[in-house]
Amino acid sequence: MSDKNTNIQELDVRTLIPIERHKKLIQLFKELPAGESFIFINDHDPIPLYYEFRSIYGDVVGWDYLNRGGRDWKVKVTRTEDSIGREFTDISTLMDLRKADEKEWRHVIFHRYGMMEQGDTMEVISNKDLVEIHNIFIRKFEGKHKWIYKKKEDDEFVVHITKVEKSGLGDDGFSIVHEMDLRPYPPTERHEMFYKAFADIKPGEAFEFVNDHDPKPLYYQMEAESKESFRWEYVEQGPEQWKVRVIKTKE
Repeated sequence: MSDKNTNIQELDVRTLIPIERHKKLIQLFKELPAGESFIFINDHDPIPLYYEFRSIYGDVVGWDYLNRGGRDWKVKVTRTEDSIGREFTDISTLMDLRKADEKEWRHVIFHRYGMMEQGDTMEVISNKDLVEIHNIFIRKFEGKHKWIYKKKEDDEFVVHITKVEKSGLGDDGFSIVHEMDLRPYPPTERHEMFYKAFADIKPGEAFEFVNDHDPKPLYYQMEAESKESFRWEYVEQGPEQWKVRVIKTKE
């Protein structure tokens, strides 16, 4: 469909599996003339895709949220000027973290790794060694991935991460891709943050949150309303703080 007023192409990619969404939208941006736009609708915040666009095509990506929240995220993407995107030969995709907010690094990497297929390789470029992220890969994906440094200098690190096994996770395995402290926020915002975090993860991924009281009512609400299966694990149970791990389980 198209926007009636501006003739901008609009796509609802929520019916596609995540990797097909990325492939379709990256190809669409590749073919987009300078100064033109398209709009797409997603079921979670697609911020990792924004960084993937910029990593491949450079600083020519206009990214405007038309709607935020829940399972109805709408983004207008504009190519601000012509550029030559990087063509891949020995890798499947590129994430240049130098173009990303550092607090988003872990989410961006694990979100994109989660949708990679067996044998795919992601090149990651950063201005510092990704020790914390590397340690998570060692803990969660030992024997299921390859982590190879292509370059190690004071201000530039290039890593190739290859998914050796298709799943990347055992049936009971999971990868924690996000952590948040809800205590500074009012209750209404806490609920919105919680549901956003759950919408943003895919099966096999998890997030952890800290609260100032037992969030058991939220568990019962999720149990009654969620159409996606999940597991709820207490990491800490009071008296000063409660820490919960929420895992989106495989069907």
